[in-house]
Amino acid sequence: MQEYIDDGKLPGAATLVARHGKVAFCETMGYGDLKGKKPLTQESILRFYSMSKPITATAVMMLYEQGLFQLDDPLYEYMPAFRNMQVYCSGSGNSMTTKPATTPITIHHLLTHTSGLTYGVENEGGVPGMYAEKRTDFYPNDGQLASVVDRLAEIPLEFEPGSRWEYSVSFDVLGRLVEVVSGKTLDVFLKDQIFDPLEMEDTGFCVPESKQCRFVSLYQCMPQDRLLLMESAADSPLTGPVETLSGGGGLVSTLKDYFRFTEMLRNNGSSEGHRVLGRKSVELMTCNHIPGDLADMGQPTFCETTYEGIGFGLGMSVVIDPAKAKIIGSPGEYAWGGYASTAFWVDPKEDMT
Repeated sequence: MQEYIDDGKLPGAATLVARHGKVAFCETMGYGDLKGKKPLTQESILRFYSMSKPITATAVMMLYEQGLFQLDDPLYEYMPAFRNMQVYCSGSGNSMTTKPATTPITIHHLLTHTSGLTYGVENEGGVPGMYAEKRTDFYPNDGQLASVVDRLAEIPLEFEPGSRWEYSVSFDVLGRLVEVVSGKTLDVFLKDQIFDPLEMEDTGFCVPESKQCRFVSLYQCMPQDRLLLMESAADSPLTGPVETLSGGGGLVSTLKDYFRFTEMLRNNGSSEGHRVLGRKSVELMTCNHIPGDLADMGQPTFCETTYEGIGFGLGMSVVIDPAKAKIIGSPGEYAWGGYASTAFWVDPKEDMT
């Protein structure tokens, strides 16, 4: 990690490895803000982006355990706007052609990124272009969650639900499902049911003024290993009230907090006497739910990583075949990462996170 910093690829890094529930290695280095030379620490608050997804999946599975829905339920039973969806055929704008979807989106489709939804940001084509027009990438101030989801339902699907894997705003829709089924806003549900029991005191959708001194800035590695400031901590939209509660990418957290979450998963749903999920639910989340691997589902690579030998569970990737994936790992190891270079993995065989 120090080499990444010395080579100008990262401003700072925080790394933690634990086995059998005990921390074996934990080190932080570099800066959370280069201009102010603010050191990165275990208490630094970072934007975790898509590492929000496993947390949202946990919330969904908590409600599933209560028998409030089945995973193969059509989404339209809870959000009627998703009834009678159209699937993209060709063209864009006024010349776009579509056809009726033959398969309704299910909750399981959302949990496995096989829903037909996509992302507008950094994707090309007629459907992603509509995401930008209708502001449905679930940025912090795109509107109330219910209204953004309703706008999303007006956009054709990129493909027939269940036919392939594509990274998407599915977990933002699942965040809205949590609200509909639980009767609580997503931030309140997560705080009451996950963050407070696990003592994840610095995790949420915004950074209160009292904690903003610990919030880090975002940088992008440019050609010639130059770090470009993309978003300073002081100017982040997450330092003020956040309107859009993004279950797919809206959470901030710390190394220490997220470790509490991964430990809960490693320990089959409980942590320090607080049970969040049942053991069988964690097993279901962390087994492969797609036919074959992600390469078989039209995703041979993702974020510069080969996806041969890698499957997908409910909110996270799962190693099926380490030899095919060409990695040192274990079958059943599960993981995910975030847009700003955050990542976690849990290896149940080695009892490590």
